[in-house]
Amino acid sequence: MGRAATGRGADMEFDVDLFVIGGGSGGVRAARIAAGHGATVMLAEEFRMGGTCVIRGCVPKKLYVLAGRFARDFREARGFGWQVGETSHDWHALVAAKEAEITRLEGLYAKGQTSAGVTVVKSRAVLEGPHTVRILDDNRVVRAKHILIATGGRPNLDSKLPGIEHVVTSNEVFDLKAFPRRLVIAGGGYIALEFAGIFRDLGADVTVIYRGDKPLRGFDEDLRDGLMEAYRKAGIRFVLNDTFASIEKTAEGLVGHTKGGEQLAADQILFAIGRSPNVEGLGLEKAGVALAKDGAIAVDAASRTNVPHIFAVGDVTNRVNLTPVAIREGHAVADTLFGAAKGIAPWQVDHTIIPTAVFTTPELGTVGLTEADARTGFPVVDLYKTSFRGMKATLSGSEDRVMMKLLVNAETDRILGCHILGDGAAEMIQLVGIAVKMGATKRDFDQTMALHPSAAEELVTMRTRTARFERAS
Repeated sequence: MGRAATGRGADMEFDVDLFVIGGGSGGVRAARIAAGHGATVMLAEEFRMGGTCVIRGCVPKKLYVLAGRFARDFREARGFGWQVGETSHDWHALVAAKEAEITRLEGLYAKGQTSAGVTVVKSRAVLEGPHTVRILDDNRVVRAKHILIATGGRPNLDSKLPGIEHVVTSNEVFDLKAFPRRLVIAGGGYIALEFAGIFRDLGADVTVIYRGDKPLRGFDEDLRDGLMEAYRKAGIRFVLNDTFASIEKTAEGLVGHTKGGEQLAADQILFAIGRSPNVEGLGLEKAGVALAKDGAIAVDAASRTNVPHIFAVGDVTNRVNLTPVAIREGHAVADTLFGAAKGIAPWQVDHTIIPTAVFTTPELGTVGLTEADARTGFPVVDLYKTSFRGMKATLSGSEDRVMMKLLVNAETDRILGCHILGDGAAEMIQLVGIAVKMGATKRDFDQTMALHPSAAEELVTMRTRTARFERAS
């Protein structure tokens, strides 16, 4: 049982030292670490412990990606001598297995909090003032010395679009009652592209409609081009430079009418057009918490809002919207506020070099600068790039290729960025991220012994420069 909020914090004026609103990745890490430092902590979560990542994000997404890849494995196994019979997929079995796993993880999250001494409240909580939080389920008021807001983000929808009530978002798509044989996805970010790959591999006809001329804006151009080529070969259709004008429900399903004159028939239409900070109805104005221009909670480098004792971490701040970032931010807040007794100095999260993966098939892995950013930011940049068929593809008959590129500051030899497209890209980029974070040079890569046979060995055997870019003075 967690410690009750009875005013045993550092100041008897308060019921708790820290009140956390939101039981996602950032909130639970901050609460657990703070309690471990001896603080009295209460956490309120209105839905399910674990937040977006565990319940309707990273975890179920990766499970569904793995499910889809079995279809490729069955097809390609013949090249290795396997005789694979007729296969079929049970959507409802996958949904049930996913639900069992995230329920297990949710229980672990809750147990971790109570074991650390955090009082967990299953309710929505809102700010009533600078130090006051109201728990809505029982109308209880709690006085907190410090408050942490970790309410994450929510999917965007165009509320003015006729027929928008017929679409689903990433919140609902994991639990569809029936598998959509025809799926249209609106959006061009990594969430849209991941779902496109998942449902295509599971057997759906997939169309992606995107307002721009190429998906994955902000990623390296070679990654964008390589993934589009692979997706088109997989049968995914792209409708670019276009958006929906209306969505119509018919006896046969849905029809999306686009501004460009297309009529896209579908069993389901998924909107993945981005996410917004989840700040609505939190009572921020009552506490005097300021928002940034993008609607996120404005914070400084220490995750502190304009109200000195109120902090915010994770997607609600719209800095780098990734689960490990939220976890690190929550940990930093807890250490900074309560770690002094254990000799822990205040610290801040470095958001500059963060390994990132996109769980499409093929996968994308990236860390550091894109080629465009490197060429803009540095006088002379060397490019090392390779493209090849992986060993599995040589017998499977797959047309998939692996692409790797390194961007190097020619003046210092330091690695500026690494980008990988292909099987295992996520696992590779996590390890490459360590080297880039440490300031590794191209010479360090060259002097590292290759591990053969592996795709990753190409990262340390690219000796011939592909191109040199000199910035115009």
